[in-house]
Amino acid sequence: MQVAVKNVSEQQIKSDVLVLPIYQDQLLENYKTLDKASEGLLTKLINSGDFTPKLGATLLIHLKPNKSKIQRILLIGLGKKEEITNEKLRHAGGKAFSLLKTLNYKNVSISTKEITSVSLSKAKLPPLSYFIEGALLSLYSFNKYKNNEEIKEIDNIVILAKSKDIDLPYIETIVKATNFARDITNTPANEMTPSKLAEIAQCLSSKKLTVKVLEAEDAQKEGLNAYLSVAKGSAEPSKFIILNYNGGKGAPYAIIGKSITFDSGGISLKPAEGMEKMKYDMAGGAATIAVMKAISELQLPSNIIGILPATENLPSGSATKPGDVVTSITGKTIEIVNTDAEGRLALVDAIGYVNKYFKPKAIIDIATLTGACKITFGNEAAALMSNNKELVEKIKEASEETSERVWEMPLYDEYKEYLKSDIATLKNSAGKDAALLTAGYFLKEFVSDTPWAHLDIAAVAWNDKDKPYICKGATGFGVRLLINFLKENL
Repeated sequence: MQVAVKNVSEQQIKSDVLVLPIYQDQLLENYKTLDKASEGLLTKLINSGDFTPKLGATLLIHLKPNKSKIQRILLIGLGKKEEITNEKLRHAGGKAFSLLKTLNYKNVSISTKEITSVSLSKAKLPPLSYFIEGALLSLYSFNKYKNNEEIKEIDNIVILAKSKDIDLPYIETIVKATNFARDITNTPANEMTPSKLAEIAQCLSSKKLTVKVLEAEDAQKEGLNAYLSVAKGSAEPSKFIILNYNGGKGAPYAIIGKSITFDSGGISLKPAEGMEKMKYDMAGGAATIAVMKAISELQLPSNIIGILPATENLPSGSATKPGDVVTSITGKTIEIVNTDAEGRLALVDAIGYVNKYFKPKAIIDIATLTGACKITFGNEAAALMSNNKELVEKIKEASEETSERVWEMPLYDEYKEYLKSDIATLKNSAGKDAALLTAGYFLKEFVSDTPWAHLDIAAVAWNDKDKPYICKGATGFGVRLLINFLKENL
């Protein structure tokens, strides 16, 4: 699909359909010529009440042949102008193009006069960027395994605007990165193995981005025993993947993504219902690898480390058993009371490894860590926990800009008592009480003094139903959030 920006009028462009955004309180002020070309049809539809431009409302109309180069107009409501936000623009773009992707139109143009005429407070990009971001994100679909099914795709999108009205290269980069993460996460676990993740990472290697993969024997020499305990039940080899982007000077930021390519729960087996979704337990790793891809393409002048401690979590005769004790790379011992609390075991070794070898300025881990997160937030927000207020505020700023919502949760010192073990430094699970928070506190115990933030994305990494610009299935949550964070905090 080709996307272009052209500074021409609606009447000068030939397209199968013109997308026409309209505010609820400024009806057709910028479209009098177009209304005339439609013989007043636009005015009639609005005056009659057949179309009310509430946010996300759509109406497709056909124009008479030979009256215009445009064959159809898709009206998309923006709501009230004074209430418009960057997220509402994404919402409107997503609603319009979610409809268009079900049809078979090849050439689409977008009128932008209404959008470019607004000013958004605190927004980092021109307003039009958000509408296009929502539009392009909504066009994603995962069709890899569909046989003999016609796939309807748009070939060309022309944005009727000036180049200064939109940062199109940046928008295309973050959309492609998000879709890259969605593809990885949606791929079944029989294909998206730790070895496949490592292969994908190695394909990103460039002059500034180096990739290193620790095999199981290498990880054992490093003392990554908590991570390796998760892999003991699987026939698939574990892969501890390190991506090192050198684009600037100084200590790097470190992004660590939970990368359990399938999670059965191990010996502490999960219920059968819904277990097929557990291919998405590496969504944090998918987001991490997509972020590293994007920052390499954007050539950010910064140093960034991405870590994916990849493995499966399966039951077998060799699997880790409840009650086993392992020693992490930090030297702390862990009693594994629940093998389904496995992601945190992989993460603490990744945290210890990055602290040991890279001395980062800050660590952000992103993980589908707890079912309790989804019970708390539904599909609406990620849980944020941290040992550093400044880092929290910077992540919240990125969240406001991208509308990948986070909500800060407490890490009270009392939670350490919940994790007390009779035979080791800590146990890996405190049970159901405060499960979301004790999981975060467990990670905190391995961070030392490094500024650190934990994003539990179990609530938002997978959609159970379509949303305006993120369809059902893997969402790619965290990609846009972390790219924005890194870009704004060089």
